[in-house]
Amino acid sequence: MPTRRTFLAGAASGLLTRTARGAVAHPRDRKPNLLYLFADDHAGYVFHADGNSRAETPHLDHLASEGTRFAANYCNAPVCTPSRQSILTGQLPHSAGVTVLGTPLEDGKPTLAKNLDASGYVTAVFGKMHFNRPGTPGLHGFQTCCTEDVAQTEWLRDVGPEHVPEGIRTKPRWRPFRDPARIWLNADKLPFPRVEAEMKNTWTAQHACQFMTEHRSDPFALWVSFQTPHSPFDFPLEDRDRFDPKSFPVPEVGPEDPPQIPLIFRDLTAADKQGIIAAYYTSVAFLDRSVGTVLAKLNELGLDRDTLVIYMADHGYFLGQHGRIEKHSCYDPALRVPLIMRWPDKIARGVVTNFTESVDVGPTILDLLGAEGFDVNHGQSLRAYVGGKRVEKPRQEIFSEYLENEEACVRTTEWKFIQCSGKRARTEGYITDNPTPGRYVRLYDLKADPGEFHNVADQHPALVQKFSADMLAVFRATHPEAHQEPAKLADAEAIDWYLRPRDAKPSPGPS
Repeated sequence: MPTRRTFLAGAASGLLTRTARGAVAHPRDRKPNLLYLFADDHAGYVFHADGNSRAETPHLDHLASEGTRFAANYCNAPVCTPSRQSILTGQLPHSAGVTVLGTPLEDGKPTLAKNLDASGYVTAVFGKMHFNRPGTPGLHGFQTCCTEDVAQTEWLRDVGPEHVPEGIRTKPRWRPFRDPARIWLNADKLPFPRVEAEMKNTWTAQHACQFMTEHRSDPFALWVSFQTPHSPFDFPLEDRDRFDPKSFPVPEVGPEDPPQIPLIFRDLTAADKQGIIAAYYTSVAFLDRSVGTVLAKLNELGLDRDTLVIYMADHGYFLGQHGRIEKHSCYDPALRVPLIMRWPDKIARGVVTNFTESVDVGPTILDLLGAEGFDVNHGQSLRAYVGGKRVEKPRQEIFSEYLENEEACVRTTEWKFIQCSGKRARTEGYITDNPTPGRYVRLYDLKADPGEFHNVADQHPALVQKFSADMLAVFRATHPEAHQEPAKLADAEAIDWYLRPRDAKPSPGPS
């Protein structure tokens, strides 16, 4: 395998300047760019390249065909803020200090943008980042910081009032948990009251394109973070007839699922779920076109061969599996996310089926771009994979945590182990019949039961003991309070101690 120095030297020597599309000028020694395309709630299974023929994702499919697609990439938290800040810092959520939705990332934390800024990059972000604070220049290393608060204000100012043709029904204002679930989850598959040219995705893509145009001569690190397909699954008026809800089957609910289905979803009918699924697929198709707009501009500027492109989502999503329409759980639909890396002539074309974690993305970017690595690093560089090399010691397990519910999981190719303290009443709205049932463990035989329907923990005590030890080892190696772990706790008790979200307000108790 080439050394890091020879790899980067070879990459730099291959970079060419184009004076016009297809016209090669002289080699240059500037750094390669980073284009980081980020989606919100895009599940790994709603992706044509992943084998889903219903999904309309031609631009993402093409991107995947030109680079490396990681088909078994799992997020480290099935909820927006913890997952995003984990990726940005290279630390697992409990170490990054962000384990619940409303926590802002501390100023002093290292980030990808800070490291790239220090390496001479012009850094910018347009779109949703869940920083939970106003977007101001320099925040977390982003010299241009047009996050959701700034983007919302400027987008509304730029597009002006709505003009919906008479007779077209559009979705109401999004009021989750105040309106019935079928309304805020868009079971009627209603379009957003804008044409595509006026959509926020379009605005975000256009500003990203303008940034690349203005900085075509600078090494830039640009995050373009779309809010689609997050509920209520926005799509423009032109897409209102895309997908027939009746064509989608409703996922089955397992025999052990009913008690754990959140109360908010209990009234959804099969037809409601079909409409929600169709709305989600429509929003994914719109997301794909938005991604295509940005990639087309990159090509038009002649920067495609000089740019490392990353596409991924923060976490997955349930579309009726286990009776759920959300994430917030350690079942696979909420954990597996798309991940694509492309850098022509530097990244191999192919599909990686070994386990990777989203926390691996940051170290990989810093490695490929020759920037300083993280001091605290819970991921591992995927450079060998993107170089088409054989990996001697691939991951055997993945780890993810959802501390709002004080649960975490360890997954192998054959087994899924979940432990939940059962002590915390959830505060995010997804309350069940018994909000605080006490500790429980679940073990799923994924070869015999890929849908994770039958808990076989009682039949395999040795495996429960093994995976408990594995989970505890992750916490002890990465948790900033590991040195304070109380003495003489049994493994299950120690895991409960680590599952408590330190950044959360006290639970209000059962409700």
